[in-house]
Amino acid sequence: MAERLPFFTLFESFQAPRQLRLLLHDAYVTGGALDREARTIEVQAVSGETVPEAAVTSLEHMLAQQYDLRRVQLRFSAPAAAGKSGSDLLYGKEIKGRVVPVGELNLKMGSAVVEGRVFGMECYETRRPGQWCMNFDMTDEHGSVSVRKYMDEKEARVLGGAVSDGMWLRVQGKLALSFDGKDVQLQPVSIMRIQHQGRKDTAPEKRVELHLHTQMSTMDAITDVGKVVAQAASWGHPAIAITDHGTVQAFPKARDAGKKGKIKILYGVEGYFVNNLDDRIAVHGEQDQDFADEIVCFDIETTGLKVRREAITEIGAVVLKNGEITERFQTFVNPNRRLTPEIIGLTGITDAMLADAPQLKDALMAFLQFVNGRPLAAHNAEFDISFIREGCRKVGLEFDPTYVDSLILAQNLLPELHKYKLDIVAEHLDLPAFNHHRASDDAAMVGYMLIPFFEKMRREMGIHRLQQINGEMLKLRPEGGKSNRHPKHIIILAKNKLGLKHLYQLISASNLKYFKRVPIIPKTELAAHREGLIIGSACEAGELFRAVADGSKDWAELKRIASFYDYLEIQPICNNMFMLRKGDVQSEEELRDFNRTIVRLGQELGKPVCATGDVHFQEPEDEVYRHILLASKKFPDADAPLPIYFKTTDEMLKEFAYLGTETAHKVVIDDPRHIADCIEDIELLPPGQLFPPRLENSEQELHDMVWDKCHELYGEEPPQLIVDRLDVELKSILGKYDVVYMSAQKLVQRSLENGYLVGSRGSVGSSLVAYMSGITEVNSLPPHYRCPKCKNTEFITDGSYGCGADMPDKICPVCGEKYVKDGFDIPFETFLGYGGGKVPDIDLNFSGEYQARAHQHAIEMFGKTQVFRAGTIGTLAEKTAFGMVKKYLEERGQTASNAEMNRLTQGCVGVRRTTGQHPGGLVVVPDDMDVEDFTAVQHPADDAESDTITTHFEYHCMEDNLLKLDMLGHDDPTMIRMLEDLTGVNARAIPLDDPDTMSIFTSSRVLGFENDEILGPTGAVAIPEFNTRFTRGMLMDTQPRDFNTLVRLSGFSHGTDVWLGNARELIVSGTASVLETVGCRDDIMLYLISMGLDPKMSFKIMEAVRKGKVKKGGFQEGWEEAMRDHQVPDWYIESLAKIGYLFPKAHAVAYVMMAFRIAWFKVHRPLAFYATFFSIRAKAFDAEYCCAGLDAVKQKIKEIENNKDATDVEQNLMVTLEVCYEFYLRGFHFDTIDIYKSDATRFVVTENGLLPPFVTVHGLGESAALDTVEKRKGKTFISVEEFANTCSKLSKTHIEQLKSLGAFAGMADTSQVSLF
Repeated sequence: MAERLPFFTLFESFQAPRQLRLLLHDAYVTGGALDREARTIEVQAVSGETVPEAAVTSLEHMLAQQYDLRRVQLRFSAPAAAGKSGSDLLYGKEIKGRVVPVGELNLKMGSAVVEGRVFGMECYETRRPGQWCMNFDMTDEHGSVSVRKYMDEKEARVLGGAVSDGMWLRVQGKLALSFDGKDVQLQPVSIMRIQHQGRKDTAPEKRVELHLHTQMSTMDAITDVGKVVAQAASWGHPAIAITDHGTVQAFPKARDAGKKGKIKILYGVEGYFVNNLDDRIAVHGEQDQDFADEIVCFDIETTGLKVRREAITEIGAVVLKNGEITERFQTFVNPNRRLTPEIIGLTGITDAMLADAPQLKDALMAFLQFVNGRPLAAHNAEFDISFIREGCRKVGLEFDPTYVDSLILAQNLLPELHKYKLDIVAEHLDLPAFNHHRASDDAAMVGYMLIPFFEKMRREMGIHRLQQINGEMLKLRPEGGKSNRHPKHIIILAKNKLGLKHLYQLISASNLKYFKRVPIIPKTELAAHREGLIIGSACEAGELFRAVADGSKDWAELKRIASFYDYLEIQPICNNMFMLRKGDVQSEEELRDFNRTIVRLGQELGKPVCATGDVHFQEPEDEVYRHILLASKKFPDADAPLPIYFKTTDEMLKEFAYLGTETAHKVVIDDPRHIADCIEDIELLPPGQLFPPRLENSEQELHDMVWDKCHELYGEEPPQLIVDRLDVELKSILGKYDVVYMSAQKLVQRSLENGYLVGSRGSVGSSLVAYMSGITEVNSLPPHYRCPKCKNTEFITDGSYGCGADMPDKICPVCGEKYVKDGFDIPFETFLGYGGGKVPDIDLNFSGEYQARAHQHAIEMFGKTQVFRAGTIGTLAEKTAFGMVKKYLEERGQTASNAEMNRLTQGCVGVRRTTGQHPGGLVVVPDDMDVEDFTAVQHPADDAESDTITTHFEYHCMEDNLLKLDMLGHDDPTMIRMLEDLTGVNARAIPLDDPDTMSIFTSSRVLGFENDEILGPTGAVAIPEFNTRFTRGMLMDTQPRDFNTLVRLSGFSHGTDVWLGNARELIVSGTASVLETVGCRDDIMLYLISMGLDPKMSFKIMEAVRKGKVKKGGFQEGWEEAMRDHQVPDWYIESLAKIGYLFPKAHAVAYVMMAFRIAWFKVHRPLAFYATFFSIRAKAFDAEYCCAGLDAVKQKIKEIENNKDATDVEQNLMVTLEVCYEFYLRGFHFDTIDIYKSDATRFVVTENGLLPPFVTVHGLGESAALDTVEKRKGKTFISVEEFANTCSKLSKTHIEQLKSLGAFAGMADTSQVSLF
C-alpha cells in the first residue's frame, strides 16, 4: 500500500455512522496487510483527530461484520508534523500567508492570517429566514479574536459541524469592526484545520508529580483535574498526586480521569499544619544536671534579625546557681558597620560605644571561656544561639551547647498569658524592673525568671533535672485547641485504604474542631492517625524549609525536624523567587543552598528527597488566570511571575542540574517514583455498591406492605401483568434496596399524617413498588380500568391511550360500579436500570412548612451521628469571573477584546470559592460504619459556628454508595394543604379528567374572559408547570386536550434541546404530532420497543440520549442501523441526536398531577385558589401596586414590559401582577388592609374578595407582621399613634404606608384631646 488513500475509500462499500465519518474525515491509510486465507486485515492510518479506544474497537467490529472477517486490527496515529500535509481545508483555499500573533491584529492590516484554539463556537439561524451565522472565538493563548461568518443553511450544516471547541485552526480573513463598533473581528475567507502539538515529555524515564493543586484549592489554583491527569497519562507518567490546600474535593474527578487514562492517582492533601507537640522544645542538647547546679543565662543585641546578614553588638551573661545570680559577664562586639537609628533607639547602644569594642572572635572567645562548658539559657533561645553559632562558624570556634529556652517554659507554665515577651513575663512574675533590650540586663532577667520556673516544676511535677523537662512539657502542650500560631504546610498522602480513612478523619477534624481561617491539622491529630499515611515536608511554607531558611536551627535540630517526615521536598528556585524580591535572601544561589541543605538532610537520614512542582496551573500560558484570582484577593504581588505549571521530566531535570546529574536524576525521577510505588492502587469508593443503613425488618415489611396494597386494589388474584411486574421489581429491591424504600415510605407516611401531601421527583414513580408502598402517587402500570368494588380490571395495552386519566368513563361489567381509571405506562427500567443495576434515588417534595420536621424525623430514624447534610461546592460562575476579569484589566489600565475577555473568563470559571449544603439532601451512613469510610465532613461555608455538618464530597460522588434522602421544601404541597383547609376538598379525590379544568390549558373561557391582550388565550396563569410565558406559548402551539399531552409538555419544558429547535418544529411543520415526538426519556424506550427493537438496546439508546451522550458523541455502533431496520423515521432519529437532557416521565406525571389539582381549585374554588397563591407563591406582592385596581395593575405590567432594563425585583413582581390582573378580570377585589382582621402572612377570603395580610405592605417583614397580630389581640385603638406605640416593630414608614393604603380610615392621628 505505497499509495496514500483516504480511510473510507479503502472501505468504500461500508456505510459508517455519521459520527465516525466526522471523526475520521481526514484519516488516510499509510500501510497494512490482508491475509485472505485467515480472513484478517491490519491497517495503519493517520488521523488528525484523536480516535478513542472505544471508537476503534467499535469500528473494528463493524468492519469485521461488513466484510465477513475474523479479525480487523486498526492502528491510528497522529500526523508527523503540522503544515500542508497535516492540515485540513474546511473552507476556501489553502492558506499560505504569514501568521500574525492575535494580539497584534488591527484594522489597518485589512486582512490577516491567524492560528489558534477555538472556543465559544456556535452556529445558528438568524432572524432572517435561511441565513445562518457561525460565530466563534480563537486564541493563540496570548490574545483572542472573534471570527464571524454568515452563510446559507447548506453551508452551515457542513461548516458548523466541522468546527468545534478545542480544535486548532488557521484562518485567513478580513478585519472589520463588530456591530457595536467597539471590537475587531475576523470575517473568514479561508479556514484550515491544523495540528497543534502541545508540550511533550520525551524523557526515557518519567517523573511523578507529588504536589499538585486543582481548582478545588480555594481561589488559588486553576488546574482542571481531568485535563492534567489526562496529560500526565499521555506523557507516560506512572502516577500523579492530588494535593489541594486543606481539601480533598477533587478526588472523585481525579479517580474518574485516572481510570480513563490508566494512571495511578495518589490521593493527598496539602494540610495547614500546626506543631502543637514538639515544634519548640524547652531543653536542647544532652547535658544533664540538677536545677540547683550552675547554668549560664545570656542574651545578645544585634544589628538586625537576619542571622546571615546581621552582626552581634553585645553579649551579656550571668550564672544562676541554687536560685541566686553568682557571676556576670558583659562585652560589646564591634560589628564593623554603622548602626541604624532604629537599632540605636531600641538598644541604646551607639556607634561610639562600639568603636573600640573587641572584634567578633575575641568577644566570642571571652564569652565561651565564661561559659566554660556549662548549660546555657536564653529567652527565645533559638535567636541568640543562632547568632552565636553563626559567629563561631565564621571565626572557626567550636560551639555545641546544651541550652534551655525560657520562652518555651513560659508558654507552657504560664498558660494564662497570651503574650510571652521577656518584659511581659517579668511583670507577670513580679520581677524587678530592668533595662530591656540591653544584653546584661536581659540575661539577668532570664536567670530571675528560671528561679520560679524551676521551683514550680519541682513542686508540681516532681522533677529537678534538665533532661526531665521536655517530657513534662509535652504533657502541657494543648492537645489540639485552636492555636494562635500561623500554620505551616505539610503534604499528606494516603498509602492504602486505611490511610485514606485516616486522611478523611484529619480533614474532618481540621474543619470541625480546629478551623481558624483555614482548616488546621495539629500534630497531635496527625500522630494519632499516621498509620497508612506518607508525610512530606511540603513547600517553602513547610516546617522544614522554614527552619532551613530562617537559619536559626542547628544541624541537630534540622535533623530532628526532618526526621518526622517520610520524604523531604525541594522545588525549583523559580517557585521561591519571591523571597529574593522581598529581600529574605540575597541571591538565587542562596535559594539553591536551601535545597542543597535539604538534600544533605535526606542523605544523612536515609530519607527520599523529592523534587516537586507545587503545580497551580497546567500550562505556562495559564499563569494569567491565577494572577486574576490573586488580584481579586488583593494580593499586592498578584502579577509577580510564578511559573508553577506542570513541568515535564526534562524541565525538572534542568531545574535541578546544579545538584549534579546523578542527584538531579534521583530527586526528580527515582525518589518520587519510589514514593508512588509505596502507595497502593486505592479504590476511592466501590462502584455500584450501596451501604444502606439498617431498619429493623425492612425487607419483610416492604414485601408485606406491597402485596397487601396490591390485593387491596386488585383483589386476591391480581392480573398476571401486575404479579410479574412486582416480582421483577421486588427481586431487584429486596435484600439490596428495601431500606431505601422503607425510609422514604416512613417519611412520606409521617408527612401525610401531619396533613401534607408529598410530591415525588425524579424517576421513583417508575417503580410500581414505590406506588404500592405509598411513596408516590404515580401508578406506573399501563392505562387500565380498576373496579373499586369487585376488583375487576381491564388493561389497555394497544397504545391507544398514554394514561388512564384520558380514557372514557366506564362501568364495571361485573358489578356495575363505576371504574377507577389509572396507570401512566412507565417502565421500571428508568428507575433501577435494565436488570435492576442502578442504585435507587428517591427524591421527594415536602411542603416547605413541613421540611424541617421531615429532616428531624430522618435524624430520629437513623441517629444523629449517622445523618449528614449533603454538601455542595460553590465555584466561580461565568458572571462572577467576568466581573473579576473586567476589574483586573481596569485596575491595570488595560483593555481587551470581547474574545480575550471571554478567554480570561473561561480560564477562571470552575475554581472553588466556598462550600454549601444541598437544600434538601440528607446522607445516611450505616451505623456499623463511619462517615470517613466514604468522605470527610465539614461545616458549610467554613462557618465554624454552624451546627450543620455536611459531607465534604458533593453527594453525586457517593450516590452509588450511601443512602441519600432528597427532601426538598416545595410550595405545591403547601398550597394543597391551604386549599384543602380553606375548602374542605380532598385534593387526592380530584378527577384528572375534569373537562373544565382541562379547558384552561387551551382557553380562558371557563374563567369568564377570553383572548385577553395581556394574558393571551389560555387560562394557565399561576398554574405550576404552565405559568411562564414560555410554557404558555407551548400550550398555544400544541392545544393540549388530554392529560397525557400535558405530561409531554412538562417533559418538553424541563428538557434541554427538546422543544425549541426540535419537537416544536416537528409539531408546527406537521411532521409529527405532540404524542409522537420525544418529551420524556421513557418515551424513547417504549416507542423503540413498540417498533420491534430489542428492549435492552432500547434502554441503552434511551440512557445515552437522555444524558446528552448521543448529542456529544453520536450513536453507538449499530444503533442507527437497528432503528432504520425497524422503520423508525429519520426525523425521529435526528430528533434524538439533538437532545441534551430528558426529563423522566414519572417526574413529569407527578408535577402535572399536582398542577392539575391546583388548576381544579382555580376553576371551581377561585377565591380559595387566589388566597393560596398570593399567600404562598406571590412573595413579590406589593399592596401599593397590586391592590390599586385593574387599570393600575395593567399600566404597571405594560410599564415593566416596555422597560428593557427592568430589575429582577420588577420581573418577579410581573408574575404577581399578571395573577392580580386575572383576579380583577374575574370580578374579584382586594379589601383594604384591616388592622383588626388582616392576618400576618396569609390572605383571608371575604365576600367576593380577599383581605391582604400585613406583609403585603412594602418592606414590612414577617417578624414585624407576626408581632403586630400578636400585640393587637383584645385591643381597640383610638388613634394611629396608639396603634404605632402598641405595635412597636412597625417603623414610621410602615405606619405611613398603612395610612396611605386606607388602613386607618376614620381614625385620629393622635390620642390627644383638643380643647378648642
